[in-house]
Amino acid sequence: MDTQSTPSSGTATTSLTERPDAADEKTLQTVIDKVRDIARERAKQLTPDTNVVGLGLDSLERMEIAASLEETFGGRFPDDVLLEIETCREIADAVTRYLGPAAAPTNVPRTLEDIPPEHYRFDSMPEIVGMKKTIDLLVASGATNPYFRVHERVAGDTTVIEGRELINFSSFNYLGLAGEPSIVQAAKDAIDRYGASCSASRLVSGEKAVHGELERAVSDFLGTEDVITFVSGHSTNETTIGHLLGPGDLIVHDALAHNSIIQGAILSGARRRPFPHNDARALDELLRDIRHNYRRVLIAIEGVYSMDGDFPDLPRFIEIKKRHQALLFIDEAHSLGTMGITGRGLGEHFEVNRNDVDLWMGTLSKALGSCGGYIAGCKEVIEYLKYTAPGFVFSVGLPPANAAAALAAIRFLENDPERVATVQARAGLFLRLAKQRGLNTGLSDSTPVVPVILGNSLHALQAAEKMFERGVNVQPILHPAVEESAARLRYFISALHSEEQIRRTVAATAEVLAEIDPKYARKGR
Repeated sequence: MDTQSTPSSGTATTSLTERPDAADEKTLQTVIDKVRDIARERAKQLTPDTNVVGLGLDSLERMEIAASLEETFGGRFPDDVLLEIETCREIADAVTRYLGPAAAPTNVPRTLEDIPPEHYRFDSMPEIVGMKKTIDLLVASGATNPYFRVHERVAGDTTVIEGRELINFSSFNYLGLAGEPSIVQAAKDAIDRYGASCSASRLVSGEKAVHGELERAVSDFLGTEDVITFVSGHSTNETTIGHLLGPGDLIVHDALAHNSIIQGAILSGARRRPFPHNDARALDELLRDIRHNYRRVLIAIEGVYSMDGDFPDLPRFIEIKKRHQALLFIDEAHSLGTMGITGRGLGEHFEVNRNDVDLWMGTLSKALGSCGGYIAGCKEVIEYLKYTAPGFVFSVGLPPANAAAALAAIRFLENDPERVATVQARAGLFLRLAKQRGLNTGLSDSTPVVPVILGNSLHALQAAEKMFERGVNVQPILHPAVEESAARLRYFISALHSEEQIRRTVAATAEVLAEIDPKYARKGR
């Protein structure tokens, strides 16, 4: 019942259902009833072979099903079995084998001597052993590990790795502001004035003048009532969603939502339901059926999706949120600075009323070239977060250097929005050339995120290495980060990239893919 596993692997079916201890019909029906109790409206079409993972159950709900079955039948499921079983039939077979008085002995320890090393030694834990096996397979393939390579200077349109200068397509520095001299100087000046750290939570004694200046600047830039900043983008989503929602609430999110949104939803204890990517109609139908069962409902979408480079029809989602009396949350990590005429994001792109979106989230680490995150919205919710959000109240404040750098970046963007037009033009050029060469760019839609989909993790790994050899730094995205059929190279475009760099890179990508497999050598579409 692991939502991160790949459906239809067949492993658990072979190991469980072919045994003589396969479940009887009564046990199977009990399992189906328990899943229905938890999944409720998601289980309308539940059958013995329904993939429970596909119902969109979060980790708390899966644990609730397992605990209910353990209480009903007696005993405990081995941890490794819970990671494998996916369908109701497989769960029932596991009940027959591992639970009840007639079940075979499990790995539940009865004495201290019975506790196996994987329960108290990190180097024996199955998930850590599994990760090491994946890395070993990567090395065994003959490819060089592309992760954690050391960059020896600012990563802009170029970078230096192992003493070599490469064209760089693996940083979020969309507007080139991370190395902009005036922004770097602002960070240095803040260190001279405030030191390297706030040395406390802002609530107690970590507040610096630069924090308020930054929050007012972001609020004015976006046109919202107020803003709160956090030390990281991931914790911004996790603590805000996890804090504002709770049991009795519902979080509906795009199926491709970022991990930080998912983790925030799990932390909240609210019910969580994904809807098909960018499918506003499916969301509307879902809320029509179940909105009345919950207290607060939060719709969570993104401004630009960082794996696929596309974006939602914001006016449509606003219409749906109003009709169903829900809250709308937009993660603008990749759309701030890259969408809209002046870089004010998805709201500017669609020219919507800012008040029609309840929570505008963004990061300071991408287009703004600093580090941290923010939530923008009405003054009431921002004040509430400043006094109560765990990731703010119990965390050290944003370092003064980062706050000053982000503030300088906002000022730069206000005075010189031309880089927004430049990054949009460069992204459009890359996408157009890639399509002309027959590269599969998936859903990318004229944003600075352009995937080249291969559908084979080993090929993506090999392609990244060959591109590195040709002087281009681009990262492979492999299974299980994406489905195997969606394994890809992912290009992040910067305003600093020249047209020549983009033309050279697209040509090299097409040549490298043709070397790996002729099927990638299609000309045009």
